[in-house]
Amino acid sequence: MKRSLRRFLASLIAFTLAITGLTVAAAQSASAADPSSAYLLVHFTGESSDGEQIYFSASTDGKYWNDLNNGRPTLLSTVGTRGVRDPSIVRSPDGTKFWIVATDLRIASGSGWGNAIDNGSRSIVVWESSDLVNWSAPWLLDVAGPIPDGRNAWAPEAIWNPQTNSYFLYWATNSTRNGVTTHRIWGASTTDFRSISTPQLYIDRGSQSIIDTQIVERDNSAGGFKYYRASGDGQITIEGANSILGSWTYVGDLRGQGLTGSDVEGPILFRYNGTTQTFGMFVDQYATGRGYLPLVTTDITSTANWKVRPRDTYSMGATTKRHGSVLQITAGELDRLKAKWPSAASRIQSYNFEDRFVRHANFQARIDQGVAPYVDSQWILRSGLAGGQAGTVSFESVNYPGYFLRHYGFEVRLEKNDGSSGFAADATFTRVAGLKDSSATSFQSYNFPDRYLRHSAFSLRIDPIGSDTDRQDATFRVS
Repeated sequence: MKRSLRRFLASLIAFTLAITGLTVAAAQSASAADPSSAYLLVHFTGESSDGEQIYFSASTDGKYWNDLNNGRPTLLSTVGTRGVRDPSIVRSPDGTKFWIVATDLRIASGSGWGNAIDNGSRSIVVWESSDLVNWSAPWLLDVAGPIPDGRNAWAPEAIWNPQTNSYFLYWATNSTRNGVTTHRIWGASTTDFRSISTPQLYIDRGSQSIIDTQIVERDNSAGGFKYYRASGDGQITIEGANSILGSWTYVGDLRGQGLTGSDVEGPILFRYNGTTQTFGMFVDQYATGRGYLPLVTTDITSTANWKVRPRDTYSMGATTKRHGSVLQITAGELDRLKAKWPSAASRIQSYNFEDRFVRHANFQARIDQGVAPYVDSQWILRSGLAGGQAGTVSFESVNYPGYFLRHYGFEVRLEKNDGSSGFAADATFTRVAGLKDSSATSFQSYNFPDRYLRHSAFSLRIDPIGSDTDRQDATFRVS
């Protein structure tokens, strides 16, 4: 074989391998998409001067929530009434786009509820994003204008409908039908949230007003329905169906839990990560102004299975959270959100004891469940005190400003920063991929790099890591 031909074949083989490698890598990247491991709560806070805007809160477990952007709005409406309530967030089936839809309403402007009910905005407010952190300018989408005697458009929601290959967008409108004026749920299809099909009546309770409805999809291989919806219609009513536009069957309400429509509204439904059967529900305690109350079930097919979470097993964060929605997100998406809109305080959750969080107690560091006071488990993650090198952190107590976690004799405790280089080194850790789970986090000692922060008998210390148990004990989730 001539050398020129050999060189040509060698080049061809190399090129083919390169292309093959690129193809395989691309396929692996696409198929190895991060699983959902955290949650984003989109909400408003109330009728304060900036309460009727878009707020973000995040959680790694769906139970303990931290306010992003230090509890300030993340998105502001510059259209319509220049205020929004009842936001809902939806992800496209391929994961490349997100939309937020919200009520175009600002009670804080002084317009009053009577005007909002009978002569409110017929449009909803929409934002679009491809990454959850960079959002378009908001726009108005007229949804109630085509409805005869349509007087407003409240509490919009959206869900992908595979039967129509489009989103089903639905909302409440006050209008008169058959001599009865009340709120009913209307719906339309859309592919881009810029135009919709002709609105059709979706839920009519006769003379009973219905405003808040949210639908969640479920794996119904174990029985029950494929879709469940919760509505505020005098009660928090749960219904089930096997298609979004099909016939819905009454399942029950929350009176057995002592929750009626006089107490709560604005239900949120969401599925917990890593399970097909565990669901959460938040109901807005509007009557007392206390924001969301969480419930949980492992069997959504009966309302008797919903349980109110005990008060010491959750925290909704510092801000009052009103009618919104929950989106399951990946660890990477959570990191982007926290980088764009940092929270003043973080919590550090044990990987293998998910109900326990790093806290200080009598100035000792440990992991506990049901931390009280809650603020004992909140930390400000500062740049490492030992020079602030990239990737290093120091943990400052929220309720003891100037006090940091540091190791001493390899045990970890909370001490006041004395300004010394020794303290700075002891209080600095390098943040690395989780030793047990790369989607989580481990903390390597800055001045003893062969040791990592871990819990042992629930107390914190720094140790060398060898066994699988060690790796679990040294892995945490930061929220």
